[in-house]
Amino acid sequence: MFTRTVTFTGATDIDAGIRFLQDNVAPQLRQQKGFRGVIASVDRSAGVLGVLSLWETEADRDASDAAMVKAREEALRVVGGELAVETFEQLLSEMAQRPPVGASLLVRRISMDPAKVEESLAFFRQEVLPEIKALPGFCAVRDMVNRQTGEGMVGTVFTDRASMEAGAEAGEARRERAAQRGVTLGEHSKREIVFADLP
Repeated sequence: MFTRTVTFTGATDIDAGIRFLQDNVAPQLRQQKGFRGVIASVDRSAGVLGVLSLWETEADRDASDAAMVKAREEALRVVGGELAVETFEQLLSEMAQRPPVGASLLVRRISMDPAKVEESLAFFRQEVLPEIKALPGFCAVRDMVNRQTGEGMVGTVFTDRASMEAGAEAGEARRERAAQRGVTLGEHSKREIVFADLP
């Protein structure tokens, strides 16, 4: 599976952006070959709106890009702020339950040597994943990396804000252990899921 993230920062009208996604963007996405779902999350206090789309293949994702350029430009006019587009390969996805709208999402930036992606994935799968799944309120986790740059994101969904805050603390406690494996844990973003269209 492959992903594209569209992140608005400094957003001035998040609610209008959510409506635009529901009414205009999601219907266009559903028409694209290989589309496998879209999830939107927000941090209202920080003015952040993130949209994650899922694709069957890298080719499907890349082919859809041209069709979505105009929609992104219109969305930027609606939402305000600045827009960044990133692409990743989904290396791992685990779900205890389908994340409901209103659930809390912790997005953690990660970076590593591109040559050590598989090694880092094995470490995550064997050591980190069981710890995350054992956290109270755990719903789902998604590990995504750009194999060319070594940059990535890990998104973990929790049933409520308190569980997410505890999950964030647990992540900080893993920082040194991750560094020993060549993985740098970057900044995190604490959000709420506001829209989900998953088959």
